[in-house]
Amino acid sequence: MAIVTISPAILSQPPTEYKQIVKDYYGFTKRAHIDVSDGTLTQNRTIAESAVWWPRGWSVDIHMMTAVPSQHLEMLIKLHPDMVILHAEANEDLLPIFDQLKEHEIKVGVAIIKSVFPGSIKAILNAADHALIFSGELGKQGGQADLLLLEKVALIKAINPSIEVGWDGGANLENIHYIAQAGVGVINVGGALMRAENKQEYFDQMNKETENQDPI
Repeated sequence: MAIVTISPAILSQPPTEYKQIVKDYYGFTKRAHIDVSDGTLTQNRTIAESAVWWPRGWSVDIHMMTAVPSQHLEMLIKLHPDMVILHAEANEDLLPIFDQLKEHEIKVGVAIIKSVFPGSIKAILNAADHALIFSGELGKQGGQADLLLLEKVALIKAINPSIEVGWDGGANLENIHYIAQAGVGVINVGGALMRAENKQEYFDQMNKETENQDPI
């Protein structure tokens, strides 16, 4: 089984809360997934991308939950994360936006919610560096992982064999082994890690589960 990366998912509204979450995760992670919602795809808003920051040495994916990503493009280029993940159901053609991000050496990803079939977005998947299988509820943490969505891993890989596949929604210590065994390369963990009394210990336990070679 390939190496799996666990990436803490950060979803926050007040900047003070965001700062505390970053502080909590700083000592034990090198990659983080930051959720940003402007209220166009979700019922709530999060911290704006203009208020996003991260410690030196972190690799950051910014997950833009927005129907109009072009409105955020200038700030995203200025922030220059490692990757920007946009939604397949956005109200704009993602391919020109992908091109602009790539011109600034920012990798691009597409988030695939439950109702989106990978075969319907072949052009986007072929242009993307990352496909995020989204199992949760947009704008919220602590949902249930729908493991039936793991069937999308093979469908995505059949379209673009070199793409990195991620998972977002409901990952925890009880199911992370199944998610990793299905071929997911990046598992974003939000609510389960937030609720853990000892976050580093829980993170380490999850890493051990992804390294477990026992069959399901």
